[in-house]
Amino acid sequence: MDLFKDIFSAFWVGGVICVIGQILIDKTKLQPGRILVLYVCLGCILGAVGIYKPIVDYAGAGATVPLTGFGYNLAKGVMEEIDSSGFLGIFTGGLKAAAGGISGAVVFSWLAAVIFEPKGK
Repeated sequence: MDLFKDIFSAFWVGGVICVIGQILIDKTKLQPGRILVLYVCLGCILGAVGIYKPIVDYAGAGATVPLTGFGYNLAKGVMEEIDSSGFLGIFTGGLKAAAGGISGAVVFSWLAAVIFEPKGK
């Protein structure tokens, strides 16, 4: 029964995050790229003030997979690195924490560019 609860929690929290993004696309003049940046910044802010951690603990992948989770991961990495390395952690913590995601995005973007032929408008 715990598995069902975990899946349901992840589904509805991730769904709410996506619905908010869709509403922003439909009801405002914000471009999708700006909404993505807004989500990353919101995740950083909510992570820095301690609001996002309980959401991650409750929803798991429903909160860590969307871009708000990426922002939370950056903020968490910076805070941990500041505790261990001091001031230099401001610059290195986010990159250390998110290195896997950043590397994956670069590699898979490159693969997509190599495999598929872009079409002009």
